[in-house]
Amino acid sequence: MARYLLDRLLQSLIVLAMMSFVIYWLMGLMPGDPIDLMISADPKLTAQDAIRLRELYGLDRPITERYVNWLTAAIGGDFGFSRLHVKPVLTVLWPALGNTVILLGISFILSVLLALPAGIYAAIRQYTGTDYLINLAAFAGISIPSFWLALLLITLFSVILGVLPASGTETIGGLSSFWDSAKFLILPIATLTIASIGSHTRFVRAAMMETMRQDFIRTARAKGATEARVVWHHALRNALIPVVTILALDFGFLFSGALITETIFAYPGMGKLIFDAIMGNDFNLAMVAFMFATVLTLLGNLVADIAYGWLDPRISYGEGK
Repeated sequence: MARYLLDRLLQSLIVLAMMSFVIYWLMGLMPGDPIDLMISADPKLTAQDAIRLRELYGLDRPITERYVNWLTAAIGGDFGFSRLHVKPVLTVLWPALGNTVILLGISFILSVLLALPAGIYAAIRQYTGTDYLINLAAFAGISIPSFWLALLLITLFSVILGVLPASGTETIGGLSSFWDSAKFLILPIATLTIASIGSHTRFVRAAMMETMRQDFIRTARAKGATEARVVWHHALRNALIPVVTILALDFGFLFSGALITETIFAYPGMGKLIFDAIMGNDFNLAMVAFMFATVLTLLGNLVADIAYGWLDPRISYGEGK
């Protein structure tokens, strides 16, 4: 296991280095730079001022040299300042990350907790009325655009009924309390949960149906195992292997934010932060945010690989080679 983890760490560092260059290069190809925004905001700046500022910030140098300078500083722990927020990048990043963890973490857990029993029940009762109903609801969740669902929920619960707030994170001028913060999360969490539960349910159902057709399931039934033991002990652990892969891919998404949902509900999470950083040419902030999402995606894949060995003891990590 130790050698496997070391190999995966080395591979992750290589992927991370490649992704950092690709992201930096793509952002360097974007039209305009922070100096252009400064010129448009201050008409007193002359062309000579722009040239001097580009030399000062190193924007006149080749992109490869600029990348090496950024990487060297990042390795030393200096991620630069955010141009939009006039603060160190990490100071801006942590609050947005915390908001995203709360929002998408709760919706992710709810989606998995609802999708697992629904998918399992649909698989063991396949081609029945209940199965068709669960599939219909899953397809509806997959097909409904998240922005339309968010607007529909706002119209119903905020405009017509007036029971939930439409945007923000807390009541302006109100007393800070758990319920005051929680009620602002209900609509965005419901939007994200409904949007993701359909795909998770379909994956669980397909994996369970495939597993229930295997020979070892028939053998377990022939030995007299109860149906509950066949489903929960024999079938589910094997069916979870492809499902874990999908959940691991969603892990990185949790920390990159949900741009559309966060924008509609004016929620200050990672998705909105990255969007604002790109639109405002805040390269340092966008770069660190993208790299953080990449790191967590690689971590999610590693956790999934380790989970495979727990779900199926036949999977080894090469110690005997």
